[in-house]
Amino acid sequence: MSDKKYLEWPFFEPHHRKLSDQLERWADDNVRPLINHGDADGSCRRLVAGLGAAGLLRHAVPTDGVFDLRSLCLAREILAYHAALADFAFAMQGLGSATINLYGSVSQRNAWLEPVRSGNWLCGFALSEPDAGSDVAAMKTTLEEVSSGFRLSGEKMWVSNGGIANHYTVFARDQERYTAIAIKSDTPGLNVVERIETIAPHPMAKLRFDKCLLPADAVIGERGAGLRLALGTLDVFRPSVGAAALGLARRAMDEARARARSRQIFGGKLADLQLVQSKLADMAVKIDAAALLIYRAAWVKDVGRAARITQEAAMAKLFATEAAQTIIDDAVQIWGAEGVRAGSVVESLYREIRAMRIYEGASEVQKIIIARGELNSQ
Repeated sequence: MSDKKYLEWPFFEPHHRKLSDQLERWADDNVRPLINHGDADGSCRRLVAGLGAAGLLRHAVPTDGVFDLRSLCLAREILAYHAALADFAFAMQGLGSATINLYGSVSQRNAWLEPVRSGNWLCGFALSEPDAGSDVAAMKTTLEEVSSGFRLSGEKMWVSNGGIANHYTVFARDQERYTAIAIKSDTPGLNVVERIETIAPHPMAKLRFDKCLLPADAVIGERGAGLRLALGTLDVFRPSVGAAALGLARRAMDEARARARSRQIFGGKLADLQLVQSKLADMAVKIDAAALLIYRAAWVKDVGRAARITQEAAMAKLFATEAAQTIIDDAVQIWGAEGVRAGSVVESLYREIRAMRIYEGASEVQKIIIARGELNSQ
């Protein structure tokens, strides 16, 4: 990554700068050899194993249930800069296990998290449904208490690592409330009914739970507190989505700058044109503004130990993902026809950024969250 001046901002401590160097070295040496763009499943398995062997997954799956959100965001930013699939592999280990990490019992954390942290297990996060995306409370998947524990029935959509995960964190309607549970992928009645193809290939699936029987200790945290647990998990990971978008934006900026400096046009360089200079200036401003919002949110969580950072997280995700979309679009424009060539760096970035404005709360949902926070403030 070309610009590291932001690491001198007061949001960061020496161990964050050390982590940045470690991640850059690992990504330089490992990301490209581990990825086969024709095999997203195998690529994710290899990336997770490599990240685990290097000890880097502890920043997504901490040992004590306490996230250093600045480290999580730095990791996602740097990995996304090198390859969006590397960011996905890292982030889903965190998101798929975070509810257990934040709210599970000691015995649950001991049983479920070490294989994830070491890179031996993959995990997934199952919240959305065919008719319940941004409106989480509309979920229809049900959890019923039975003599042996619980019975889970229903369908989940857009499940990260769906089809390749060893276990999933699932949220279900529990009478008039909602409950979070952990379920192994080989549980009888759990079926992968569809592998979902997206414009930027990532492991994704639709799952069906056909009266899956679960032990009583499958419940994560307090029964009936599922919505609070889901939102608390997203509070942690939404700023990191912004960080991943920031990594894509920084890569687009570097690609656009290199193109502008080298491309000959009208007897000079593309960089000599004021319209191109204007685009580059706008990119630089948006990148710094996004970074400030992301690491402000992370700093508030880490240093202020705020119980919730809902407002800060929503602002960070909203601005960073929307800004990255504009930055990448401008990078494609600067590259011209080469920018839409399949397989080019900026074409890949263009496909990768689009989903970030939707998942873990669409931009419109973030605006509602921010507006409600302002209306409810003193």
